[in-house]
Amino acid sequence: MSFDTSAYLRRATGRAKSDVANKLVSMLLHDVSRKICAVLDANVSDPEYTEAVANIFGTHCCYCGRLLETDRAAVEHLDGMNRFRCGLHIPGNVIVSCTRCNREKRRDDQLEKLVLAASGWESFLSHDSSKCLAGCKTCAYWRYLWPEDSERKDKLAEVRRRILEFRADYAAAGEWAEKARKVLAPEMGNLYRNCQDFAVSQIRASTGKMFPGGFTD
Repeated sequence: MSFDTSAYLRRATGRAKSDVANKLVSMLLHDVSRKICAVLDANVSDPEYTEAVANIFGTHCCYCGRLLETDRAAVEHLDGMNRFRCGLHIPGNVIVSCTRCNREKRRDDQLEKLVLAASGWESFLSHDSSKCLAGCKTCAYWRYLWPEDSERKDKLAEVRRRILEFRADYAAAGEWAEKARKVLAPEMGNLYRNCQDFAVSQIRASTGKMFPGGFTD
């Protein structure tokens, strides 16, 4: 049996307080994003921006190049909107990927320390099977798409070049994003942990009112 139902349910149950903390982090990053967009007088929903994304990437995934469909497309934040990457919802950081690449990239985005590159998206594109251990799942993903070593390296390098050229047109937004990252990054760990502690304490307080005598086996 390839799918472990019990393990899946245990992981899902254990994620509750982390989900609350991640939501707060996301809310903070979205609020910062709105303020930066107001300063720039630019938004990712502006026709000029959406057309620019379409002109560069067309109707294909920004990473693997496969044709997008409405049921398997994802709004992709190049710098992930989480406590490690501190990415923002601003021009230059928001494009469109397929849902598979979006999921695969999370392995790099959710690492506290990156080894292959300075950013999550560049790290994702650095898994060309020449730098990682044999069991690397991201390297295996790219090998599945492009089995030939030389083709895979060329494809990943080309994708990186295209994204860098795209982001260069939004240098002002990038500068604001870097300023925000320097301020936010040192505080994210404490924010995340404090939110988890607050969620647990509030849940216990509420359940305590419902079951003042506690629980018994």
